[in-house]
Amino acid sequence: MPSAFVTIWLLHTAALLTPGANVLLVSQLAASGRRRSASYAAVGVAIGAAIWSTAAVLGVRALFAAFPPARLTLQIAGAAYLLYVASRMWMSPGSTVGEPRSLSAVHALCLGLLTNLSNPKSALFFGSVFSAALPANPSSAVLCSVVALVVLNSSCWHLFLAFSFSRQVVQAGYAAQRALLARAAGAIVGAVALSLLVASLREARR
Repeated sequence: MPSAFVTIWLLHTAALLTPGANVLLVSQLAASGRRRSASYAAVGVAIGAAIWSTAAVLGVRALFAAFPPARLTLQIAGAAYLLYVASRMWMSPGSTVGEPRSLSAVHALCLGLLTNLSNPKSALFFGSVFSAALPANPSSAVLCSVVALVVLNSSCWHLFLAFSFSRQVVQAGYAAQRALLARAAGAIVGAVALSLLVASLREARR
């Protein structure tokens, strides 16, 4: 059983290390001088991880397989939200993700949560990893432990980003290239959103 937890941790860590919308959101908030907002956004991302991993444990992957339109609808909605975030980054390069200078704790947390929830493929990822790594009939305690592991892993990584990118040397570099970096981040998030949208539409036509 310990090997199963190690396998899940390694696969999830590999996924976290892949730059995506969650990483861009937290790191850009922190680099723009808003460590507190970045930290709350990191908590929101972790809550999203808890929701998706719990959904995988409860069999949402099987539900998506049985009712593909449900997953496609969520994917299209998620892609639309990411496109909105990307457009705000691109059109308002002077302020992070196009938001006002002051972000409330609730606002930052919801921003992180919605950014994570915008991609329902996370449920498929967790479902696949859990199916491959866990025994055939895991106990409730094991499943709860796996979800806790995912949440802890996500929290540690994104809070680390919030701390690292809030360092003065990083902030100084970010301030010098704020507009360019904000638009680059917007372009990356937009590309991710468009690829998700195109894939969803192609699948819907089959």
